[in-house]
Amino acid sequence: MTEQNPYVTLNNGVQMPALGLGVYQSSPEDTTAAVQAALNGGYRLIDTAAAYFNEREVGEGIRQSGIDRSEIFIETKLWISDYGYDEALRGFEKSISKLGVDQVDLLLLHQPLAADFEKTIAAYRAIEKLLADGRVRAIGVSNQTPAQLEELIARTSVVPAVNQIQVHPYYSQPEWRAANTRHGILTQSWSPIGGSYIYGDYEKNPLEDPVITEIAAKYAKTPAQVILRWHLEHGFSAIPKSVKAHRIAENFDVFDFTLTPEDVAAIDALDTGVRGGPDPDSLTLENYGFPIPA
Repeated sequence: MTEQNPYVTLNNGVQMPALGLGVYQSSPEDTTAAVQAALNGGYRLIDTAAAYFNEREVGEGIRQSGIDRSEIFIETKLWISDYGYDEALRGFEKSISKLGVDQVDLLLLHQPLAADFEKTIAAYRAIEKLLADGRVRAIGVSNQTPAQLEELIARTSVVPAVNQIQVHPYYSQPEWRAANTRHGILTQSWSPIGGSYIYGDYEKNPLEDPVITEIAAKYAKTPAQVILRWHLEHGFSAIPKSVKAHRIAENFDVFDFTLTPEDVAAIDALDTGVRGGPDPDSLTLENYGFPIPA
């Protein structure tokens, strides 16, 4: 990873920007402008998903930015409704049609679909074919537990390049990250700043944590910038989400300082071990399946 233009090298040799823009829960009407603002502000990684229902607007933002497609790393995810071998191939075609591109840089399976892991395996074999055919440059997974990773790797041919999981100072998932590292898989952090984090009977926000605000004051940086720097110091990729141009710019202004090992350890110690989102094992086609339109 080099400062000012940080890249991480995936296990197949593909280089990916370490910091990108996430568009989870970005409304279609806000997404195009957010993507354009990010790309014009220096970002080169955009993360979307079929289940976000804004791939079309991501593609439009890329085109409106004027940045050459070859400079932009596009990442998207297949939803569980499109798992299975043929279903995943069709899901990919829907995604590239909406994005308006011929190739995706990184394609992930969005959830493990633990209740029907055979469908997950079949979908992964389909994206292995897309990789072999040059339709995608790298493949991976999201929200896969260490045990699920072990099974998937044992039953398929290509070790995932990325496992995108929830990581932030209050929920840092050291065991999942260790499993990724064991297999040479990059940890990519969704919800990297944490936002409003439900813990017990009250909300805790990492942006307001005294440890983080004290470190931020020391460097004359914002708490969000300190948290994103923490991700980079660990070697993660992070995809903070915002539709506000000034926040998008702020989140990218993290390459002119570094945290000390003591800073990193202090932030590591904030982990609560309490998940701030749904348990991936709880997702089934019955309760989370919905059609992904063409």
